[in-house]
Amino acid sequence: MKKLHNYYKNKILNLMIKKFNYKSLMQVPKIIKIVLNIGLGELAYNKKKLNNVFNNLTNISGQKPIITKSKKSIASFKIRKNNSIGCMVTLRNKRMWDFLERLIFIAIPRIRDFRGLSLNSFDGYGNYNIGIKEQIIFPEIDFDKIDYINGLNITIVTNSKFDNQVYSLLTYLNFPFKKIEENYV
Repeated sequence: MKKLHNYYKNKILNLMIKKFNYKSLMQVPKIIKIVLNIGLGELAYNKKKLNNVFNNLTNISGQKPIITKSKKSIASFKIRKNNSIGCMVTLRNKRMWDFLERLIFIAIPRIRDFRGLSLNSFDGYGNYNIGIKEQIIFPEIDFDKIDYINGLNITIVTNSKFDNQVYSLLTYLNFPFKKIEENYV
């Protein structure tokens, strides 16, 4: 699954250089990493469900996630220090491009009532966040073993500081955004 990465190197780099008048190839925004995060909430106290979420994230990402722990106790949320509260995995290089290709061309088209990705998910520092309500849109997940639907947060981290450059990069990578607004063109 190197098609998307080759397309980035051969086509998108040249398109970005022409659009933003970069003087060097090193100025073009690059995707550094993709972080997948599942917060468990009330399920964190159930070891079986924690293991199911851990295995689902392993299947989706292709690498072993870490179990995130709480840093301090919060009485109103009934959380104690060092309780398991979620799973997280960071993808880089080949696994990142493989996941990105599966996300764009396989998983996102399987979202029910999909109207496009939000333009409000840019954080102002050149990163883009996607919130997915159901992890079952990924073909790696076995429907028979799912006992609880979990959400999934996907953060795409780039080396750019400007959202409009990242928007152009992701548009060239065929991300299905909603209608274009004037401030991102």
